[in-house]
Amino acid sequence: MVMALLFAASVISWVMIVQRGLYLRNASSSLREFENNFWSGVDLNQLYRDSGAEGVSEGLAAVFRAGFREFNRLTEKGKVDADAVMEGTERSMRVALSREEEKLNTNLPFLASVASVSPYIGLFGTVWGIMNSFRGLANVQQATLATVAPGISEALVATAMGLFAAIPAVLAYNRYSAKADTILAGYETFAEEFSSILHRRVHSKH
Repeated sequence: MVMALLFAASVISWVMIVQRGLYLRNASSSLREFENNFWSGVDLNQLYRDSGAEGVSEGLAAVFRAGFREFNRLTEKGKVDADAVMEGTERSMRVALSREEEKLNTNLPFLASVASVSPYIGLFGTVWGIMNSFRGLANVQQATLATVAPGISEALVATAMGLFAAIPAVLAYNRYSAKADTILAGYETFAEEFSSILHRRVHSKH
């Protein structure tokens, strides 16, 4: 039971490690690509259309589209206070940032749980196996190392399995958490810079 649980945790965590690695790599690449397009001087309306051409937008494109969509909606109403326009725009971008943060951190709590719990499950399996080995000595007239060693050896495999599941999970969690924080910081920096651009634009109309 313990070995099966650790094996399942190891397999699932490896699947998530690969999936998260690919997702974060694509997110980082998309961040750089979108920023390059944005700062190339492209028309914002054109960038808005292009970023939504494939349907569902993610990452920095989603933050941009949320802010620009709300900015256009409020400014098209006519005489709307500039501060109210910016407040609504920034609120929309904060909501989009929260959604993207949730996507970046998907499955990381599971990796953290595997990293922290697996060694203890393995230790439990080892202790249980050693107890069974010594209990089996009751049926042996003479206890020798050759009698006890096989049971203890099998019990120690549980500890090894626990470490096998935990070590990759903790390494992946630390690396991916740092990478997700870096990407999110890039989103937040862009949102601040984009707000400044829209702030100048809306005040130039008033």
